[in-house]
Amino acid sequence: MAEQALWTRARLGRCGPPLDLLTARFDRHVYASHMHEQFSIGICVGGSEVIDYRGDHLRPGPGSIVVLAPGEMHTGRPAAPDGGYAYRALYPDPSLLTEGMLGLGGGLPYFREPLLDDPELATALSRAHAELSVCPDPLETESRLPWLLTALARRHSTSRACDDVVPGAAHIAHAVRDRLADDLLEPPSLAELATAMGLSRYQLLRAFRTTMGMPPYAWLAQHRVHRARGLLESGLKPAEVAGAVGFADQAHLTRWFRRVLGVTPAAYRNSVQDASR
Repeated sequence: MAEQALWTRARLGRCGPPLDLLTARFDRHVYASHMHEQFSIGICVGGSEVIDYRGDHLRPGPGSIVVLAPGEMHTGRPAAPDGGYAYRALYPDPSLLTEGMLGLGGGLPYFREPLLDDPELATALSRAHAELSVCPDPLETESRLPWLLTALARRHSTSRACDDVVPGAAHIAHAVRDRLADDLLEPPSLAELATAMGLSRYQLLRAFRTTMGMPPYAWLAQHRVHRARGLLESGLKPAEVAGAVGFADQAHLTRWFRRVLGVTPAAYRNSVQDASR
């Protein structure tokens, strides 16, 4: 197993705060005792590790989630001398875990059990981490991670969840949809939109997902794909179209084009041009 540690910095919204993502694969590496200012949330994706934390020895295996609180000392090392470990980790500000919670009194959500068995959430966190590490789109980061981290706090911390009913959800969702469509190239952050509406970001996400059946970034990506179709049909190349509709690059356009239409932009362009001939 090769030693590797790859850091990616994503942003929560175009001008929003950063959130660091780590993809690590170690054979022999032993962490010195240290702490983080943010939460450290790891998903084990291979091998076996031992983490010294709060006087205990945590032994995460593939598919398990580890939640380490800000300011808490911990270490990390292979569980066996001839075996390594691999994990994905994210380091969110505590506020990202509290947006859908009540009764914290300004304190941190507390996780009695730092080693969690939640396959559904582990899969969702790992997938989001992998995709955002490749393309850290600000709106996608802001749509996915606060939602998943709030779910983590709701399921496994001692904090109490707030009411999920958002009055006027349909009106809120349609207003957000229209604003995203109007600002295709530089969409506003969800935090900005939520503040303007007198909502928390979690309430905005809840209203949008309830009404539209998908998070804001997914709706905008599909809207961009439909706009891209017209440009491809006019003869523009995929590389030209990607920037024109707001995708980070051609690979980003291709990823979403395949998800929505099942073919690559180049294949679509060729097929419609052949049909027109």
